[in-house]
Amino acid sequence: MSTAQRWREIRTGFERPFWVANLSEIFERLSYYAAFASLARYLHEGLELPVESATSLAGLFGGAVWFLAIFGGTVADRLGFRRALSLAYFILTCAYFLMGSLGAPWMAGIRHAVPLVPLAAVVLLLPAFGIALVKPSVVGTIARSSKENVRSIGYSIYYTLVNIGSTAGPYVASVVRRHMPVEKVFVVSSISVLLMFFAVLIFFKEPRREAGHEVPTLGQVAHNFGTVVMNWRFMLFLIIFSGYWIVFWQQYIILPIYIHDFVNPNVDTELTLIADPLVVISCTVLINLATRKLRSFHAITLGTLISSLAWLVVLLDRGGRTMFHIGSTQLWGIALIALAVLALGEIIQSPRYYEYISRLAPPGQQGTYMGFAFMPIGIGSLIAGKFAGVLIRHFGEEQHRPERIWWMVTAVGIATALLLWLYDKLILPKRTETGVEAVAK
Repeated sequence: MSTAQRWREIRTGFERPFWVANLSEIFERLSYYAAFASLARYLHEGLELPVESATSLAGLFGGAVWFLAIFGGTVADRLGFRRALSLAYFILTCAYFLMGSLGAPWMAGIRHAVPLVPLAAVVLLLPAFGIALVKPSVVGTIARSSKENVRSIGYSIYYTLVNIGSTAGPYVASVVRRHMPVEKVFVVSSISVLLMFFAVLIFFKEPRREAGHEVPTLGQVAHNFGTVVMNWRFMLFLIIFSGYWIVFWQQYIILPIYIHDFVNPNVDTELTLIADPLVVISCTVLINLATRKLRSFHAITLGTLISSLAWLVVLLDRGGRTMFHIGSTQLWGIALIALAVLALGEIIQSPRYYEYISRLAPPGQQGTYMGFAFMPIGIGSLIAGKFAGVLIRHFGEEQHRPERIWWMVTAVGIATALLLWLYDKLILPKRTETGVEAVAK
């Protein structure tokens, strides 16, 4: 097929809802990662919360999203994607605005009536309800509004746009912080998703359901849910793999506070966080081609190990000697290298992880299994927040040996990789004829 023919297929293979949903995903990811990039320091410095409270709340913000994603697909399917997306962006608009208003004068009465930590926890849970509806709605729209011959390209476009939004978020947060108070980052996030609320109402048309597709009843959903939970091998795998995300999320929880408190307070921590998604965008195709012959489980284990070792790179520059400037912006070079290595592990494991889960799912339970695929991300984030607070307080504030933080984070990752290796050798001794692990049997 010629390039011109392929381009014609792409131009005619997607209906308008595909483009509206995917473009809205850029702004949703921009809002989420702009908020996440600034959240730990906002809670610790702006709201003057103790470091353990700040990091635990940041972990809650990152984790709640992925637990609710287990149920979000069912809700979105029953509501319809247009209503689910518009409701999601309305919830997110209010949620981000409230996050930025936690210290505002107009909330003083609420702060006096409710302790700040529980109040912040409730507010930080709100975005999860919106994002849990956005994800399945966008992915479902891709499936319904793409012709079969370009559907795989459609998911590639989606993955690329997600990472563009993930890159833009920390950059936007950096620009806002340089010119305005940190709480304005959350106002910008709120405005971003508010625009998508109107975009969906005006431009999005409910995509057609596939012939023969029926919305599952609540009884069917409960049955599928119970079937997955009772699959102890699968659940054990998800629990072990949560260790990867304890390590991964430290770029948003420990790293900003570590740089500001123990390296150089003038470093632009938000802009630093762009390194990970930039590497993902630039290298995903190349790395996937290079590792395509690896078994899925081996790729997951290798990616976990590489991402874990990435944090030892930070120790190569304990004195902050690799500082450099881009205009008036100051960055810590060794942190950028560490995040690039972290991204390398992410690229190796992430696509193969979802491939692995999708092949484990019995017929008729693909949606439920893929919903559970998000569970380790949530578990990892919740633990990562509490874990980060303990490490910063103990090694940073009490012992004044902050470099030991990264040894402990790396140890968790190495232990996870070892447990994955043992799981592969001892729990899953059998293979199917195609080489796919027989977890679901």
